[in-house]
Amino acid sequence: MPTAPQTTDELYRALKDNDRLPYGRVRTVTAEELVDAAERFAEPVPLVHALLELQEAYTYGSEPRKSPVVFARLLTLFDEQPEIFDARLRHTLFWRFKWVANALRQLPEMPLASLRQWLTEMGERYEKEGFGLQPYYGQAYQLAAHTGKDTTPAYELWAARTRTPLSDCEACEICERALYHLVTGDDERALRAWEPVLEGTESCQEEPARSISHALLPLLRTGRTDEARHLHLAGYRSCRRNTSMSAEVGRHLEFCALTGNEARGLELLAENRSLLDEVDSPLALFDFLTGVEVLLQRVDILGHGDLPAAGFAGRAWTVSGLRAEVRDRADRLAARFDARNETTAHTDRRRARLDRAPLLDALELTLRPRTLDDRAPAAPMAAATRTAAEPATSLPELVMQARALDEEGHPDAQACWAELRTRVAARDYTHPEDPAVGPLVRLRADLLDEEASRAGERDEYEDCAALHEEAAGLYEDAGQPGQAAVARACAVLAAAEVPGEGAEETERRVAALTAAHASVVGLHEGATALAPYQEARLLRLRATALGLRLQASGNQEHAAPVFAELDLLHTFASRHGIRGQISGARMLRATTHAMSGDLPAAITEIDAHLHDLREHGPAWHLPRVLGLRGRLQLGTQDAEAAHASLSEGLRLAADWPAGTGDPTRLHSDLAEACMHVGRPEDALRHLTRSAELDLRHGNRTDAFCAYSNAAQLSLDLGRVEDCIALLDSLLGEPDVVAGEVDDRLVAQLRLTRARALRAGEDVKAATVELVELAALSASWDDDPGSHAMIAAEAAVLLGESGEFDRAREAADQAVAAHARAPRYEQLSNCLRELARLQAQQQGPDGLADALDRLAAADRIAEEARTAGYEAHGRSLETALAYEHGRVHAYAGAYEDALIALDKALALLGEPGAEEDHAAEWAECVRLASAVEGIYLERPAPALSRLDAAVSRLSALGHTEETAPLTSLAARLRDEE
Repeated sequence: MPTAPQTTDELYRALKDNDRLPYGRVRTVTAEELVDAAERFAEPVPLVHALLELQEAYTYGSEPRKSPVVFARLLTLFDEQPEIFDARLRHTLFWRFKWVANALRQLPEMPLASLRQWLTEMGERYEKEGFGLQPYYGQAYQLAAHTGKDTTPAYELWAARTRTPLSDCEACEICERALYHLVTGDDERALRAWEPVLEGTESCQEEPARSISHALLPLLRTGRTDEARHLHLAGYRSCRRNTSMSAEVGRHLEFCALTGNEARGLELLAENRSLLDEVDSPLALFDFLTGVEVLLQRVDILGHGDLPAAGFAGRAWTVSGLRAEVRDRADRLAARFDARNETTAHTDRRRARLDRAPLLDALELTLRPRTLDDRAPAAPMAAATRTAAEPATSLPELVMQARALDEEGHPDAQACWAELRTRVAARDYTHPEDPAVGPLVRLRADLLDEEASRAGERDEYEDCAALHEEAAGLYEDAGQPGQAAVARACAVLAAAEVPGEGAEETERRVAALTAAHASVVGLHEGATALAPYQEARLLRLRATALGLRLQASGNQEHAAPVFAELDLLHTFASRHGIRGQISGARMLRATTHAMSGDLPAAITEIDAHLHDLREHGPAWHLPRVLGLRGRLQLGTQDAEAAHASLSEGLRLAADWPAGTGDPTRLHSDLAEACMHVGRPEDALRHLTRSAELDLRHGNRTDAFCAYSNAAQLSLDLGRVEDCIALLDSLLGEPDVVAGEVDDRLVAQLRLTRARALRAGEDVKAATVELVELAALSASWDDDPGSHAMIAAEAAVLLGESGEFDRAREAADQAVAAHARAPRYEQLSNCLRELARLQAQQQGPDGLADALDRLAAADRIAEEARTAGYEAHGRSLETALAYEHGRVHAYAGAYEDALIALDKALALLGEPGAEEDHAAEWAECVRLASAVEGIYLERPAPALSRLDAAVSRLSALGHTEETAPLTSLAARLRDEE
């Protein structure tokens, strides 16, 4: 707190500001400082308010040892000066007797006799004040449930009593009743009791998050898996990183462990790592640690005990090591509670949770399914999923097999090269004296050449060129001039692909590829002793260089040379029966037709190519060719055919080693096809699969972009919690947290998350996110338009929260950024919405500020007119006139409201049979008629307006739009 309040007004403002903060150390420390400040005033009432705020901070900040101490001060003030407690303060004081009872139960060092003594005092004071005793019996039952002794009679004494104004809220009492039925083994009855909370009818500070965490396993046991999945996502978000809800977090970890989602459980544990050290409630910590142990135990049993795990601060942990530490701490806590309670209830409950068998082998919880293998360190080279033959055992056999497979471009060659790389790197490696294998320098050249090819597949062109060049030198040393020529040609082409910078990059790249083609031709013509497969590769490189030049330049004059080179390649490969190069030539020809704008020719070529492949092979080319065919079909807007081609390509790719046919691209293209054929859920699945494959291959930017699209799609589909869970997972990635991912991409993820939070009605969290993004984007000098958009959205959310001063500041930022990069419609929408919110919330007092916002929106509309901008929906002038009507109506200026609405109607124009603004026109008529007929008490003209509108809409066939008008007319006639 920068400066201590100097007046009671400043104190109350500071208390109000502190109340807006999330529970935690910042809020608690400020509350402590405000109590110190309040003690300096002569008035006791401000001190009461400060103490109440401090007790709340301790209670929801999981510091149960301190809450009773603060309450004791409040109770002393009440006993000494009861007159300072008005009805509201008195109600709050007696309500918090229950908070103290709950705090004392959480402390194993607090004797059982003291807990019972507190309940006795609570009962006596309630009786003295004339309050009903149902809350007292509720606390008595909770103590019995805690100790596991005499639970049923305590429950009956409480549950049979009528609620009083001091009873726990409906949601909390529902949870207690459901938990009682759960303990008795009646899942169905417990879930029936929970229905009002789980369905959102009843809620409070802790609900429904608390009930959800308890209901997850009963839902699974009764077969309601979809509901359990949805509630896990929503419930976890409400309690994550919340010290006062650590027990609930523990139950979500347990849920992950018992549904085959151990990897997600470890992810959530990492997100809540701070709870291990910050939770000051022994009871909450006990529940949390038990949930953590259930998860770690399951991971350990599955054989992944060596995985790293997020644990207590101060050291690095493995799953096994952390499990042992957690087990020891939780066992000691259970023993302390059981000793205090004189039962074995906590040990028994803990054992029951740890002994539970998994309820499902696999339940897909999120759009980003992870396995424990995904969390394991990646192997240097993944093994192939299938091989053409059993790997050779002797090194000469393995070398010959690798070279033979490589000559025909067979994908199984990768596994052979990986095995050779491992053997050659071994300390005891001895190169065989075998003429068929050749010298070690040739094998090293082979391995370097294969490594260079993999670098090229990752678009690491500088490394690719250097490795090919090094391999070429070794091939020459080994007496392999043909291989040296091919490797050097590959190096030339890779060097031309290295990206440059500047506005003339396209011209530079075209020139580089032209030179590269000339160099490859020179290498080809100067090479000696070329084997047919080597000559075919050189021809392929020549054609590829020219194809890339056509792609870079878009110059159709560059197409003919490509076709000429492809004819040479196809003729040569056909003469020598090199099936892989025949296929490559035909695929490049189809691609060249497509780049030339002749999609029908491209499809004809690719169809003939597919027929040839199916008859003669090579079969491993089918996935990639089907992928190209699908993209071409998308280009011709034949989405159904594209979907079929891409689906077949993806299916066939699964028959070959990982990466064959580019399954990442297939999934991405198939997502697009699914959207075109009206299958958005399938599109979402393919998008997320594409993203995860990109992550596994190290293409993190591409992966985050794909996941960003998936998050937006899930939001568009109304899958709000799925969207938030996906984004939370991505934003928790180590490189994102460390700031190593492009800041604009991260900002886009956060923006989508903010919009999802808003859609999920978590306005407070959405506002925090957008305000932070607005501050971040203010520094984007190269992109003021994005800042304008973000600041405008933040302003609206601040307005919804009633923070109009901050909303005005954000809107002013948006307007300033808009001046540099216009966002007419977004700014107009923002300013009009702020005006409406202020008039709606403040009435006449907010009219002046609301009109200022509308005047700013009018200036935006004038700028848009001057610039020739056309809005996507109704015109900005029409929207502005309509908002003038609403703002004046909210402020009670009904004559001005009616004038504005009549102007809006004139600007809209009457609807026609085919026009799409009938609903908007009808709503404007309805509001104008309500203002005129109800608030201005002129029903006759209002009814005339309504009847005429109903007649026109009905005649045009817009019957649905007439319903609200007919309803209003009936109301006006009833009131006449």
